[in-house]
Amino acid sequence: MDPQKIISKGVKNTKENQETVNRRINKLTLHLNPVQEFDTPVHHDLELLRCAAKVKAIINVNTVTLGEYMRGKHRDIQEQVFGYFNSRKELQTPIEISKDEHRELCMKQLVGLVREGGIRPFKYVIDDPAKYFAIVEAVGSVDMSLGIKMGVQYSLWGGSVINLGTKKHRDKYFDGIDNVDYPGCFAMTELHHGSNVQGLQTGATFDPFTDEFIIDTPNDGAIKWWIGNAAVHGKFATVFAKLMLPTHDTKGVTDMGVHAFIVPIRDMKTHKTLPGIEIQDCGHKVGLNGVDNGALRFRSVRIPRDNLLNRFGDVSRDGKYTSSLPTISKRFAATLGELVGGRVGLAYSSVGVLKIAVVIATRYSLLRQQFGPPKQPEVSILDYQSQQHKLMPMLASTYAFHFATLHLVEKYSEMKKTHDEELVGDVHALSAGLKAYITSYTQKSLSTCREACGGHGYAAVNRFGSLRNDHDIFQTFEGDNTVLLQQVAGLLLKQYREKFQGGQLTVTWNYLRQSMNSYLSQPNPVTARWEGEDHLRDPNFQLDAFRYRTSRLLQSVAIRLQKHSKTLGGFGAWNRCLNHLLTLAESHIESFILEKFIEAVKNCPDESSRAALKLVCDLYALDRIWNDIGTYRNVDYVAPNKAKAIHKLSEYLCFQVKNIARELVDAFDLPDYVTRAPIGVQTPSEAYSQYTQNVGF
Repeated sequence: MDPQKIISKGVKNTKENQETVNRRINKLTLHLNPVQEFDTPVHHDLELLRCAAKVKAIINVNTVTLGEYMRGKHRDIQEQVFGYFNSRKELQTPIEISKDEHRELCMKQLVGLVREGGIRPFKYVIDDPAKYFAIVEAVGSVDMSLGIKMGVQYSLWGGSVINLGTKKHRDKYFDGIDNVDYPGCFAMTELHHGSNVQGLQTGATFDPFTDEFIIDTPNDGAIKWWIGNAAVHGKFATVFAKLMLPTHDTKGVTDMGVHAFIVPIRDMKTHKTLPGIEIQDCGHKVGLNGVDNGALRFRSVRIPRDNLLNRFGDVSRDGKYTSSLPTISKRFAATLGELVGGRVGLAYSSVGVLKIAVVIATRYSLLRQQFGPPKQPEVSILDYQSQQHKLMPMLASTYAFHFATLHLVEKYSEMKKTHDEELVGDVHALSAGLKAYITSYTQKSLSTCREACGGHGYAAVNRFGSLRNDHDIFQTFEGDNTVLLQQVAGLLLKQYREKFQGGQLTVTWNYLRQSMNSYLSQPNPVTARWEGEDHLRDPNFQLDAFRYRTSRLLQSVAIRLQKHSKTLGGFGAWNRCLNHLLTLAESHIESFILEKFIEAVKNCPDESSRAALKLVCDLYALDRIWNDIGTYRNVDYVAPNKAKAIHKLSEYLCFQVKNIARELVDAFDLPDYVTRAPIGVQTPSEAYSQYTQNVGF
């Protein structure tokens, strides 16, 4: 061998050995004194230690500035709601109250707010939905039962009259609904049928001789069930029933599909139940006992033909049916599409509930001290990594959900003004997915918050029990969460097929254009190993990771469905792949939430607030990636060293968010008289005094 080559090789090896030694020395030095890292060139492997070295560079958060960015333009009317109930102590819901007392108090609260407080939500249902949802969120913070009762009165009963009826209905009923002279119900769900609205059995048969519809409950399974406002206060009900028209052939009647009808259920003066109508109380519930849920049975109840809410289908005096929509399925879709506001409101209100719980749990965790180093003061329980792991990703998620639902409300408001078909489909998908995802997350978080506050979280006065019980049903009404996620998955598959057929993708699914190409290609083996902090905190990496996962799930479930449908048929294949489909829907919604959070960070005008939001956004993204790290590892999207770096950085970000946790929860701008939990008051020195006074000291 050439001696010169041997010498060169030896020099090269010596340099490499020296570099290895230097790296090891640097690494040991950093373990002992991380701050020195800034004076020493570091190897790529030590990026996480650079991250740890920044521990003292805590972000200075201006709570007022961040709060103003978070509050939105309708905070003034929320403060009006808060102020009214703070000034009317007799209308505040006590800790212990019976079902019947709670129902009457709830009605007094609603009537008082509308007639004395000057809050008239009904006009905003159409004119300014964002303002309406802001009112509902504020009212729900006062008492969730009141929030639901208001939703039944204005969004469901009132909304059905406005959205499904025509001018004659608005002229006749608007003022009475607005001032609560016409308290009403929304009678859709039946004992046997809930989510499957097309399977409802209640009938509305037209009688051409009297120009009336005859409303009938054909069997016990068709009894209207869980109808809010029915048991005690309702005077009217929007009843969903199959419209049956008589024919002159042997069939007897023709089923025109599910329509909505206004049915008086109680006398306006005496409040007695009207003839042919049976009303029973659904009784004590797990939560929301301020709402008077009842069951309705109809025995040949006659109503005028004009009581058909006829926006999408009408019956003439001579019994002829007309509609601008040609099929039962299109009329049904149009009818339900007009009722999507209920889901929008639930998603938005669920975030409001989550804010209250996170505020209480975070403030208490900063207040409560327990254990610590020997012979040193006790430390805050939020200084413990386990407590940070419970609460800080939850705080980050609350911020993420806040911006996502704000966007949803904006899209819904735009849809109500423009009636754009593409936007209608977009809002339907988003409202279904966000309602399902957020309410499920909030419900789990309420239990976590209770546990994080230990024994004091179990005290009723600190609200976790009532919040958890009242919110529980959010996962079921306005669409069962499992059913709604299946709708999202179905829409994704439809868009997937249309992509390959040259169709247009709607706004929500635009990223699928790219995902069918770059997102479904083989992962880059180089980027799969990048583990630097700058890379992991890059919003492009985070969003790509979320979308890549969604795209892989979409492609794989499409292949599985095609395979199983050959032997099991369409329904059997769907059922075989159901868990896969639900995971796909959740992944898509998480991608959307992250996208809107990244946009909110970018659009924040204040530098310190933007830095705080960026930190929280990074925690939301990396925590979600780590929670599903197995999926990324299975397809080699993330190498083992990168997975480890994501975990370490997630833990560190939890610590950083902990350092500004008080400012972050204060920015939600929820006064103590709204959170109403002694352990969660804004001034720590007052917490224990309020708590002990509550039990009589």
